[in-house]
Amino acid sequence: MIKRLYIAGLGYAAICAYVILTKPTPRLTVAPAASAAPGQKPPHAVAPPRTTSGFEWFQQTKPFCNMVEVENRLRQAPAPSTRDGQGFRAACLAIAGKIDSARAVIQALNPGDRGTAASVVFEVGHPVADAGDDRAAGPMMELVLDFWPQNYMAQYHAGMSEYALGQPEIAQAHLHRFLDLYQAHDGWRSNAMTVLARIEHR
Repeated sequence: MIKRLYIAGLGYAAICAYVILTKPTPRLTVAPAASAAPGQKPPHAVAPPRTTSGFEWFQQTKPFCNMVEVENRLRQAPAPSTRDGQGFRAACLAIAGKIDSARAVIQALNPGDRGTAASVVFEVGHPVADAGDDRAAGPMMELVLDFWPQNYMAQYHAGMSEYALGQPEIAQAHLHRFLDLYQAHDGWRSNAMTVLARIEHR
């Protein structure tokens, strides 16, 4: 009995080995390269997609997001070409004070992607605003509002920053817009109303 089981087991193992060894190995298919028209240079090879996310790229790049180093760093280590990658690129430029360059990055995206990139700038800039750095936060929030005007917290921070920087008329417009968008009766709304009262009774 044991001998029969042993022979059967050997037979089963032989069948499995045969199936494995004779099964064709899958091959990777590569799309043929595009051919160039006569008289034209061949097209550039398409770079493989990046594996590093925009957030990971930003974490590595953030120490260089300053006026002195940012341009050189972005040349050496470009941001991913995804929406969030370009949003983090814009955020890096904005932190460095290069608001016009950051705006150009977002403007270069498809219209449907600009809001996503602006939301990345907002998430990066929000802690700056909460920390009270009005000189840095104000322009960043103005940039966000260029592409995401319904962001009530950007309206709030832009208003507070402009007020702190001595621009009461601009602050007033932002804070009124904030109150239109934000209906909760809490500290944010109370602060905005207090500053508006100061502006209107100065």
